[in-house]
Amino acid sequence: MKKVIIILFVLMLACLGFADDISLMRKSLIMSTLWQTTSAEYRALAYQAYNIARLRLDEDLKITRTQKRAIIVDADEAVIDNSAFQIKVIVDGAQYNRDFDNWVKSAEAKAIPGALDFLNYAYENGCEIYYISNRKLRHMEGTLNNLKILGFPQAEESHILLQDNTSNKGIRRDQVAKDHFIVMLIGDNLIDFKDVFRNKSIEERFSSVEDFKDEFGKKFIILPNPMYGEWEKPLYGGTRQIPEKTKEKKLWEHLKK
Repeated sequence: MKKVIIILFVLMLACLGFADDISLMRKSLIMSTLWQTTSAEYRALAYQAYNIARLRLDEDLKITRTQKRAIIVDADEAVIDNSAFQIKVIVDGAQYNRDFDNWVKSAEAKAIPGALDFLNYAYENGCEIYYISNRKLRHMEGTLNNLKILGFPQAEESHILLQDNTSNKGIRRDQVAKDHFIVMLIGDNLIDFKDVFRNKSIEERFSSVEDFKDEFGKKFIILPNPMYGEWEKPLYGGTRQIPEKTKEKKLWEHLKK
């Protein structure tokens, strides 16, 4: 047994030695993607989010509403799982700007655990489902096909609101709110819930979460996504459009703090 342990330890050290040659950015993407794709904890958290969503919906269904109920969901990492594309980024060197269009067209993404059952349940109980995503308008066909293949309710263009002239989702949320009562919003980014979270520093984002802490698990249902998101921007000074080496330097600065 001791020999086996020693062999495993040596192999682990060898792997770590190899890993030292990998950039910090690549290491972080590998670990976050592996967590998303292999950890049972991720699946448990996704199911937990949608179980809570169902409880909140059941509570609201007991109330008489004069408006049609609506549930607003983000697409990527809220109902559609893009971790397979992230693997392509790591293994094949795929890039978002160059290859994401083809990924969307392939309509190969799987459903986030719990999402399909919940949204079908909500639709069967009279809720309108709206998918508000910052995918571009050119992604409509692929997004629509993917949602249809997976069996999501109301997979139709009138219920898929993609990014046009602005990434500000508040405009599209307001569009739905004109003639619907929004029961809840579901997403993996804080900007899926309120515009107040847009373009803020780390400290400002923390403060805004405190301001809305009573809404999480009620009107706001959030899912985990360590692979990418709005949370990255303040780490890099407000934008991800900087060289990788500069990003790594800024990450080390945050860790040292």
